[in-house]
Amino acid sequence: METLHGTVNGTLFRNDENGYSVISLRVEGNLQTAVGVFPELSDGELLQLEGEWMQHAQYGRQFKATGFMVERPTTLDAIEHYLGSGLIRGVGPSTARLIVEAFGQDTLEVLTTRPERLKEVPKIGKKRMAQIHESFMAQQQSRNTFLFLQRYGITPSLSNKINKLYRDHAERFIRENPYRLIDDIDGVGFLTADRIAQSLGVTEDSDFRLRAGIKHVLMEAAGSGGHTYLPEGVLVRKACALLHVGEELLHPQLDFMCSNRAVQHLEIEGGHIISLTSYVQAEQEIARRLMMLTESFQQMFQAQIDDRINAFEHQEGIRFSLAQREAIGMAVNSGLSVITGGPGTGKTTLINCLLFVLGGETKTLLAAPTGRAAKRMSEATGQDASTIHRLLQFGGEEGAFLMDEDNQLHADCVVVDEGSMVDVFLMRSLLRAIAPGTRLVLVGDADQLPSVGPGNVLADILSCTRIPQARLKEIFRQAEQSMIVLNAHRINRGEDPVANSPGSDFFFENKPDANAAAESVVALCTTRLPKYLKETDSVRALQVLSPTKKGVCGVGALNQMLQEALNPPHPMKQELQYRDMTLRQGDKVIQIKNNYQISWTTPEGEEGMGVFNGDIGFVTLIDQEEKSLTVQFDDLRQVEYEYTQLEELELAYCLSVHKSQGSEFPAVVIPVVGGPRMLLTRNLLYTAVTRARRLVVLVGRPQVVSMMVDNNLERRRYSLLSHWLQIEAGEGA
Repeated sequence: METLHGTVNGTLFRNDENGYSVISLRVEGNLQTAVGVFPELSDGELLQLEGEWMQHAQYGRQFKATGFMVERPTTLDAIEHYLGSGLIRGVGPSTARLIVEAFGQDTLEVLTTRPERLKEVPKIGKKRMAQIHESFMAQQQSRNTFLFLQRYGITPSLSNKINKLYRDHAERFIRENPYRLIDDIDGVGFLTADRIAQSLGVTEDSDFRLRAGIKHVLMEAAGSGGHTYLPEGVLVRKACALLHVGEELLHPQLDFMCSNRAVQHLEIEGGHIISLTSYVQAEQEIARRLMMLTESFQQMFQAQIDDRINAFEHQEGIRFSLAQREAIGMAVNSGLSVITGGPGTGKTTLINCLLFVLGGETKTLLAAPTGRAAKRMSEATGQDASTIHRLLQFGGEEGAFLMDEDNQLHADCVVVDEGSMVDVFLMRSLLRAIAPGTRLVLVGDADQLPSVGPGNVLADILSCTRIPQARLKEIFRQAEQSMIVLNAHRINRGEDPVANSPGSDFFFENKPDANAAAESVVALCTTRLPKYLKETDSVRALQVLSPTKKGVCGVGALNQMLQEALNPPHPMKQELQYRDMTLRQGDKVIQIKNNYQISWTTPEGEEGMGVFNGDIGFVTLIDQEEKSLTVQFDDLRQVEYEYTQLEELELAYCLSVHKSQGSEFPAVVIPVVGGPRMLLTRNLLYTAVTRARRLVVLVGRPQVVSMMVDNNLERRRYSLLSHWLQIEAGEGA
């Protein structure tokens, strides 16, 4: 870390939204350029910067600041320059000169504590005096907030967010309760707030700290494990380990949080559990609305259904099994139904037949959780399909959709594919927009990994016997020709996959260790498979899926290797460095969190808000001057990211298996070299294999594949939807 001292000589560029600035500094008589996130700076201010020198391809040598301190100007010339820089309303160069002539070295003290003396200066009356004082104090407040927060390790970009929200109350609010930052500021978690609190002298047994720790454990359980509750004993143990306190301190806090409805304490099947109230309410509402849908729908005569199925069979030259015919009839004559099955069992064909049976007189809407899944659904059916977010017309605020219980969808039937990916909050929003009397058909694969978000929606719905459901097991004759399909079912039955058969679409490449496997993955993606697939855009066609995030064959390391091989640096390619990640024009990237506030456009001029966890796209443009980049996602939405928003993007040459859910790729390469047993499970391997349409290549050790197939230990996901469904269905508590 280097230090740079200088006097502000002008702001060359500033983004008011995120505070990113390019400033000119006079350092020992020479002008230097510094970049970073700063409050508004005035010419003449003295800065002490911490950071490092970097060489910009277009703008040359710059100092990249990661921290700073502002020192008040001390000489009369510097004070005059500072006041006359234009940042203080009501003060220009001539007025600044008059103020400094009147008060000399006491000028800044007068502006701070005795602003009424400004009326002694010619042409400054009461109104202008108040304007000058207010503007000057606002500038000081912004600096003070930045400096206060930097003492506690808060980055300038995060300081900017806090300053914009709290303004001149920032220091008071944070000193009173630093844990409020967790709820108020996106990007501040418990550990950051706790570090600030400890620096401020907050004790370990503070009520604020204990409650924030309890909430953090519940939120972390939802975020990393998808749990909507925790057994009380598990919660208390985890909270004690996090907070380094005894259990006796936590129980009174749990009682308090229950009394003010922050959490709920429930006794279910003799066990005591704790859930955030928002999760309880979401799952209760889902159960109630699902049961409402089962009670009201428009039936069709069975003879009419049979006639239309026969006509579809004749048109398509296929013959449905009895189970498949029954599944179609169930979907037609149920207000709510679920169709599940593995690859090759005909789920897409059943959707097409359902649309045919319902006919043109029935308005049917098609949707899926991700853009890729929606695009695949549209291609398979020949009808428009959208993401659930777009179907509900996201309204620009977190969780807010234009389509809701007061403005419901105009449809007779709604079909949702990839149902295993839908979490509790998205399912609740969808159900709010579906009027009783509308058919809802959920389609998915119950053996895939559950949703990334909280809840176990599809599995919990399938646990309710009152909800009509069909589980397809028979493989279509056409699908029997694919070893991908056959091996997926073998894996699901606990049998090792069969690879490397002549003419196969499923291969295994034996490599003795992780380093050899990683090198093979890169070679497959750069030279061998593009020739085999004959794809014009192999980066789009090929997808590496890793079971782990860390290690030589983990997501992080493989992304760096694949980026270097598939999109290396080039003088004609702009790039941005964000923390330890380099983003370059042409890079394949993935959105890693829901952002409800970011705007997008399409080439056709359509506009909207919201980019969501799992969306995949390519970097098309980088603006070095504004430190921004543009990503075009698979559904042609174009999104411009400011520098501070780059934390929401990751390279996507290699994805975790969880992140690949809902997507399908022509070819998938999967390293299987070992790792934590809890990660290397049967349903993870099954999910990875079923992402491929034309080709699967496993790279690694056969023992690891066998271990994954044998490891049917599914991590339990704590959720309450099945419990509330039982109550709503009258099946007992």
